[in-house]
Amino acid sequence: MGAGAGPGARPPLDPGRGPGWAKLAEAVALRVPPAEIETIYLFRPWKREGREWGTAVVACRAAAGAGEGAGARGAAGGRLRVYTARYMLIVRGKERGQSRIEVEETALSPAEVIARVMQAAAERTGDPEPPVALGPAVWYEG
Repeated sequence: MGAGAGPGARPPLDPGRGPGWAKLAEAVALRVPPAEIETIYLFRPWKREGREWGTAVVACRAAAGAGEGAGARGAAGGRLRVYTARYMLIVRGKERGQSRIEVEETALSPAEVIARVMQAAAERTGDPEPPVALGPAVWYEG
């Protein structure tokens, strides 16, 4: 007999979906207009002792005057602003639903460097899955 999910088990959510990610998406939108987001790198969340932790790295078009001037874009070899966004969500117990969210601007970098750093981060931490690179539509309409 296989080691399948037990009775009442929920199917896994798509990357970036769920209550913790929804709270993180709201916090990111307060710092960065969703229309400026190029790529969202989602690391696999992990759960332990009734808590869930998730990390996303958000790459955004740099504002005019940042790095290489007006109109700088990743596709044109320009630099992207990089934000690290983290959440901790309590998923069990009396405090269920409470969370802690952090969104911090961490770098200004070319898109290809960001992609290499994301891969290296997964390798360095021993995570068997590299972060999933998705567009802003994973969190935002339009």
